[in-house]
Amino acid sequence: MFTPQGPTFRELAVQALSSIEHGYDLLAPKFDATPFRTPQPILHAVESALGRLGPFERGLDVCCGTGAGVGLLRRVCDGQVTGVDFSAGMLAQARAAHPAATWVRADARALPFGSRFDLAVSFGAFGHFLPHEQPGLFAQVRASLRPGGLFVFPLPAPPRVGSKAYWFMLGFDAAMRVRNALWRPRFVMYYRTFRLADVREGLAAAGFEVRLLPLPELGVRADGSPNCRLVVARRPMGTS
Repeated sequence: MFTPQGPTFRELAVQALSSIEHGYDLLAPKFDATPFRTPQPILHAVESALGRLGPFERGLDVCCGTGAGVGLLRRVCDGQVTGVDFSAGMLAQARAAHPAATWVRADARALPFGSRFDLAVSFGAFGHFLPHEQPGLFAQVRASLRPGGLFVFPLPAPPRVGSKAYWFMLGFDAAMRVRNALWRPRFVMYYRTFRLADVREGLAAAGFEVRLLPLPELGVRADGSPNCRLVVARRPMGTS
């Protein structure tokens, strides 16, 4: 994390004590040099799966950050690709990396598009939404898709209880809850609030048909289950 190109401990501390929007504005110039950027193996695995699910015309990256997902969309979509985020700093970095894409500053809980996209993706952003906000987010994405359109995102399996990753996530979420109880503005980011059962229920409630696909490139757990699944949520044909 603390590489010469990445943020310093002090810069991360200032970000963590800011609002989500301002925090990401501060972090944006160095974001791609942090572990928070979606890893390339995940992007490659999702791109491979999308190649089997297409073709697609217009694509949307929800909470696009610096545009990692937009690069993927430009390779799998034949038409216009759009990224949406509420951080002006992150959008500036994304625009510099992908000048041919369309960039929109907006809150994902109030998307301004209408039914125009064939494919929507999102990477690493769901921890910024509290559980009660997730159904509204899903409804906004559904409203941005054409009938038959897909909302697709990777969902890693939860870490094994007692593992280092388990204790890290547990400790991180506990620290964030303490921080948000004592400090304003809040910075919403939790690792353990986006559970598969709740996600499937929320997507179904928003009007999606949901299926799960394994991402074999990312390996399997000791019990043979995939390390990561691709959630594929389809807006049914003939729906308004």
